[in-house]
Amino acid sequence: MELAYYSDMAVRLVNTEEPERGTDSLTSLDAAKELFRDSGNLTRRATDADVSRLRQVRGRLRTVFEAAAEGDEVRAVDMLNALLIDFPVSPQVSGHDLRDEDGRPKWHLHIAEQSANSGAGFAAAACMGLAVHLTDHGVDRLGLCTAPPCRNVFLDTSTNRSRRYCSDRCATRANVAAYRARKRQASGRTADTAQETAAGTDRTDR
Repeated sequence: MELAYYSDMAVRLVNTEEPERGTDSLTSLDAAKELFRDSGNLTRRATDADVSRLRQVRGRLRTVFEAAAEGDEVRAVDMLNALLIDFPVSPQVSGHDLRDEDGRPKWHLHIAEQSANSGAGFAAAACMGLAVHLTDHGVDRLGLCTAPPCRNVFLDTSTNRSRRYCSDRCATRANVAAYRARKRQASGRTADTAQETAAGTDRTDR
């Protein structure tokens, strides 16, 4: 598992809450275990206390994405650095069961799960993954969905840094809303033109 993989953990954690919609799916131990689904060790060690731990980290991670979306790169990096200090990682070289075409282990860096609790372990991995993504691709690759009321976060992997939505669903919804707004605007202009024409005709008849 490469370090960049862990960046998705940050996205999944932040998106358990949708502030504009007033929804929050991270409210139980089962929900926390769902976040830990790729790590049997974190899942086995999870307790109810990890729910509140994760919720606190979630809020701090969202502010990183929000600062990035506002173009405040220094603030985004400072907040992420603060998280990395609070949740240090223990990287290890690992091969797991991955093999190359010659049958040799495919060595890569892996974040060891040695934190005091599952919430801290998940936070450490998520923050490190986000830091790797940020330094490899740039702060502007940390996105905030622009389709109201959605404010989900995402990692922009587009070739031209043009992604604006967290999902195809939000992109479709935004495009439909924009199309309807254009139709209403066009209808309004048509109605105004008709009224002006009618008024001009009325004056001429007089």
